[in-house]
Amino acid sequence: MSAPIFSNHGCRLNAYETEAMKELAAGAGLEAAVVVNTCAVTSEAVRKARQDIRRLRRDNPNARIIVTGCAAQTEPATFSSMPEVDAVIGNTEKMQADTWAGLAGDFGTEPVQVDDIMSVTETAGHLIDGFGTRSRAYVQVQNGCDHRCTFCIIPYGRGNSRSVPAGVVVDQIKRLVQRGYNEVVLTGVDLTSWGADLPGLPRLGDLVMRILRLVPDLPRLRISSIDSIEVDDNLMQAIATESRLMPHLHLSLQHGDDLILKRMKRRHLRDDAIAFTQEARRLRPDMTFGADIIAGFPTETEAHFENSLALVTDCDLTWLHVFPYSPRPGTPAARMPQVNGAAIKARAAQLRAAGDAQVARHLAGQVGRDHAVLMESPHMGRTEQFAEVAFDDPRPEGQIVPAHITGARDTRLIAA
Repeated sequence: MSAPIFSNHGCRLNAYETEAMKELAAGAGLEAAVVVNTCAVTSEAVRKARQDIRRLRRDNPNARIIVTGCAAQTEPATFSSMPEVDAVIGNTEKMQADTWAGLAGDFGTEPVQVDDIMSVTETAGHLIDGFGTRSRAYVQVQNGCDHRCTFCIIPYGRGNSRSVPAGVVVDQIKRLVQRGYNEVVLTGVDLTSWGADLPGLPRLGDLVMRILRLVPDLPRLRISSIDSIEVDDNLMQAIATESRLMPHLHLSLQHGDDLILKRMKRRHLRDDAIAFTQEARRLRPDMTFGADIIAGFPTETEAHFENSLALVTDCDLTWLHVFPYSPRPGTPAARMPQVNGAAIKARAAQLRAAGDAQVARHLAGQVGRDHAVLMESPHMGRTEQFAEVAFDDPRPEGQIVPAHITGARDTRLIAA
């Protein structure tokens, strides 16, 4: 029999959990199965998951297909009704050893195992040894979200916000450093809400400072997507004083117009985003920013969109994740007046073009500079600001090497 095949969709947290599921499945002795970890962030993500399931069934006609992840949690009937699917597992169930023990035996009479995600009150610190490359490990410190943005289905897939205790996080990072990882990325669904459910109500900045203090051998700490309006004083202090905290922040901005932000039920306004990026860059002049921006949110006029487009330069954003809006059934935004599909596509293209111009500008500004580059493969690494760097001569994978930037090509820097 063969080991299970895993197909991951969506965010870094999903990818992290896929690695944890591999260990759970191996421990249970699961064989001859295909596990699809779905994403529900857009309707297109759900469509792609269904398409992937059909392809995987064609390629693996004798395997059992198990579907899990956010789309399985929010739309279990959608997947259980597919003839290709043998089992549907919720986001809580997929992290439980008992679930995999059952799947390795007999499916029995419960092909759908999806409980109420809102009843979950804890997030376990799944102790995996990192994934992707030997250079960078991801550590889940938080799951779920207490906010209810009008466009977002994710809280119904992930549940309310839960935090992994700081001691568990620190112990895992120590273990990863001992195994040779030179960079750790903290990840979660709503990372800046970390600690709100823990004794003493610590904040993300407290966790960052604690990690850097208690794991002095960790060369680089990176944090993934944050909500800038929730950033605390200790995180700003870490930005200002801790060189091991990487100068790259990905911001959940979503839009650049105040009226649309209110209709999205976001908690910040345009000026808040600009003020945060200016202050972070004042504290850390080499700071770069990525951002999520939605194009074509319901009721968005051309004037609203122009404010979003201008935000790219007003905040000096570099790495954009542009999402053409698509309605998610069950969300308030799906009931709002929708923007024409062609307009959404055109606006998304404009945002991507603005992002491409910002990347080119950032890369051009690095030519002639020196960087400490973390090697992801023998010929490619990333700067502190997460820009890709290409090398002609191989460097040791997983190591941090000095690099002098001699040029830029496409979306990469060239180093000597």
